Amino acid sequence: MFKKIFRTDNEIASFVLRVFLGVVFFPHGAQKVLGWFGGSGFSATMETFTTKMGIPAFLAFLAILAESAGSLGLIAGFLTRLSAFGIACNMVVAVLTVHLKNGFFMNWSGRQQGEGFEYHLLVIAIAIALMIKGGGRWSVDRLIAKKE
Repeated sequence: MFKKIFRTDNEIASFVLRVFLGVVFFPHGAQKVLGWFGGSGFSATMETFTTKMGIPAFLAFLAILAESAGSLGLIAGFLTRLSAFGIACNMVVAVLTVHLKNGFFMNWSGRQQGEGFEYHLLVIAIAIALMIKGGGRWSVDRLIAKKE
């Protein structure tokens, strides 16, 4: 089973997808855990997720973990499939709970009530590609798979 989790090819495309997705999500995770980049930090984020949004505490914690540890996992290529799965789950929940009502398009003109879900679909597609392909070149997963 572990062999399947770490197995990956040596493609640069997988490397590019995972590193850029990880870099894009790192600030979001840092906002939620550390309060960096204008974020609220862990306690306030948990409060928002559980009290205001009604998300069970365990799932709220997993969402924060997916964006924080998941982004670092993607950058390093460690547990790439699991990290990508966590981020994809976050994006599906974000679409269903917040963005679906705003339509497809992002709020480029400022005329909508909120952001649409086109960005989220791109993230989900990248995450699915990484779940299928693995971390690719220069990933910790690849190093682990070679040793097994």
